[in-house]
Amino acid sequence: MNLGLTILKGRRSIRKYKEQKIEENIINDTLESARYAPTARNAQAWKIGVIRNKETLLKISELASHGKFIKDADACFAVFAEKEHQYFVEDGSALTMQIILSLWSFGVGSCWVAGHGKEYAEEVQKILKVPEKYTLISLIPAGYPAEVTIPKKKDLEDIVFTEEYKE
Repeated sequence: MNLGLTILKGRRSIRKYKEQKIEENIINDTLESARYAPTARNAQAWKIGVIRNKETLLKISELASHGKFIKDADACFAVFAEKEHQYFVEDGSALTMQIILSLWSFGVGSCWVAGHGKEYAEEVQKILKVPEKYTLISLIPAGYPAEVTIPKKKDLEDIVFTEEYKE
């Protein structure tokens, strides 16, 4: 198996983190990688926030209904996209995965916490002082894994069809 497939197949959602700092070069390389994410019409209609302040991480974790573990992360990436861009959800989602996979390639765990359409999205946006022309797509808490679980995945034949779907 090649390195890319090893990273893709090995990625896990990590919700428990060690108390260990993520090196600045990893944060910077992840952001550099993120800017190469696919984007419709090359619009790049997004912004990425990097939150490391523990008080801010706590505030966000208290808001996010399924992201209480954000407070324990060393960093959290907040992905925003321009609401007026026709493909803002798709582009923001592609950017999110680019960040997650880049982090994993350095051994840094993360977990996609939904943002778009969530009741806390506007409050997170206010805390981070992001202009109204953007909308929250995702929150990506990141840190070195304290625990890695390996969930069972469906078999390939259970999720793939060729040409036409048949039961």
